[in-house]
Amino acid sequence: MAVKTAEAGLEEQWRDILSVHARTMCEIDRVLHPHGLGASDFEVLDILAAATPVQGEQCRVQNLVGRVHLSQSALSRLIGRLEKDGLLERSVCVEDRRGVYVTLTRKGRDLHAEVLPLQRAALARMLSG
Repeated sequence: MAVKTAEAGLEEQWRDILSVHARTMCEIDRVLHPHGLGASDFEVLDILAAATPVQGEQCRVQNLVGRVHLSQSALSRLIGRLEKDGLLERSVCVEDRRGVYVTLTRKGRDLHAEVLPLQRAALARMLSG
C-alpha cells in the first residue's frame, strides 16, 4: 500500500510540474506574441545572448540541442525561421564542415533586450509562490 501511495505522490508531483510548465509557456507565448516571438524563439535568443555576449561571437547549434526543449529537427526549423526574420545568422564551421554556428544579429540582440523584461516578468508571475 505504501508503494502505491509513494507512486501516486510522484505521479501527482510530475503532473503538477507539467501543469506549471504548460501554463508558464502559454503566458510567455502570450506576452511575446506582439513582438513576433514565441517562448521557444525567446529561449534560443536568450541562450545565444548569454553564450555569446559580444556581437560576432558564435555558438554551435549542437550546444543548443539539449538546452532547448525541442527535437533537433524542430530546433533546425526554428533557427531557419529566426534567420529568415534577420535575428540570427548561420555559418558552417571551417574546421568541421558538419558543424553549424549561429550568431545573433544586431536586430536579434535588440529584440532580445526589448523583450527580456517581459519574459522575466512572466516567469516571476507564474513561478512565484
